Amino acid sequence: MNRREFLKMGGMSVMALVLGGCGLSSLTGSSSNGQAANSAASGVAASSSGTVAAGGKTLVVYYSATGRTERVAKVIAKERQADIMKLVPNLDYTEADLDYNDKSSRVSREHDDASLRDKIQLQKAVPDNWASYDTIFLGYPIWWSIAAWPVDAFVKANDFTGKNVVTFATAGVSPLGNSGKLLAEMAGGKGNWQDGGKGNWQDGTCFTGSLDDAKVQEWVRSLNLAK
Repeated sequence: MNRREFLKMGGMSVMALVLGGCGLSSLTGSSSNGQAANSAASGVAASSSGTVAAGGKTLVVYYSATGRTERVAKVIAKERQADIMKLVPNLDYTEADLDYNDKSSRVSREHDDASLRDKIQLQKAVPDNWASYDTIFLGYPIWWSIAAWPVDAFVKANDFTGKNVVTFATAGVSPLGNSGKLLAEMAGGKGNWQDGGKGNWQDGTCFTGSLDDAKVQEWVRSLNLAK
C-alpha cells in the first residue's frame, strides 16, 4: 500500500500506528497549503483548563504536512478571531520525504537520528508582534507519538514568558500523549509546564480520524474563553 492509498483510508489503517497516528488520514473536506498568513484580531489569554485573562491577543501557530492540522488551525483561528501563522521548513517535505514505509526517506532518517531534526530551519520562526500575544494555540501532526519536529524550531526560537500555550494535534488514531509536555520541556527557561515559571503550557486535545469542524468549534468553546 502506498502513502496516497493510505491517505484515502482515513484513521482506520494499521499503518497509522506505525507512525503514532501521524495525521495522515484523509480530509473530510478541502484544505489548502498556503504560506504563513496573519489577520489582525483580538482575543483573550486562556488555558485548556478554562481559566481566563481578559484583554489579550491570541495567535494560532501550526505545522501541517498534509493539510489536516492546517484545517483544524483555521477553524480555531476563525472561532477565536485570532491571528494565524503557518510554520514552513526552509526545505519543505515532499510526498516521498513523508513515506515512512521507506527506511531511507527523510522522515524515517530524521526519526532514527535526532541530530537531523536539529538542522531543520523555518522560513519564519518568530511571529510578528510576538510580545503582543498572551495566548498561543500550537498545532501539529503526531509523528511517532511526538509532535512533528518542524515545530521544535519554533519552540526553540521564541520566549514564552507570560504566555499561555494550548497544544492541539491531528492523528490517525493516536492521542496527544506527552507531545505537549515534551515541547514545554524543550522551551526550557523560556517556558514552564503547568504552574509557576515563565510560561503556562497546557494540553489541549488531539483530533483523530475524519475531521469534523463542528467538533473543533465545540472544543474551542469548551475552553470558556470570552470574546
